[in-house]
Amino acid sequence: MHALHRDPSSYISAMFSYEFIDGGIDYDSIEQIHRGEFDEWVFALAGSGLFTNDEVRAMVTEWSLNPKVLLNTLLADADEVTAKRCEVTWAALDRVAPFAPSMPVAVFG
Repeated sequence: MHALHRDPSSYISAMFSYEFIDGGIDYDSIEQIHRGEFDEWVFALAGSGLFTNDEVRAMVTEWSLNPKVLLNTLLADADEVTAKRCEVTWAALDRVAPFAPSMPVAVFG
């Protein structure tokens, strides 16, 4: 029997996009993702029963290589203004990351 390959991004978006819908930007979450701190999302995914351990490990590997993949997944259902604000925040974090890689940065406050 052949296992069907499924794209987990729609499931992830459905589980977590509430954090970014209707302008509800969680800047702390964006900073966490940018720093590669995914434990909160990994724990929720692993505990959801929707994904195998191998699938969760694959997602963590992908996010570790490119954290913006997780952000883009979370923004899949966000309105255009929210998505743009998050992109601007990400770009600001990219600019300051080389100077303070382990310190949180308050971009807008």
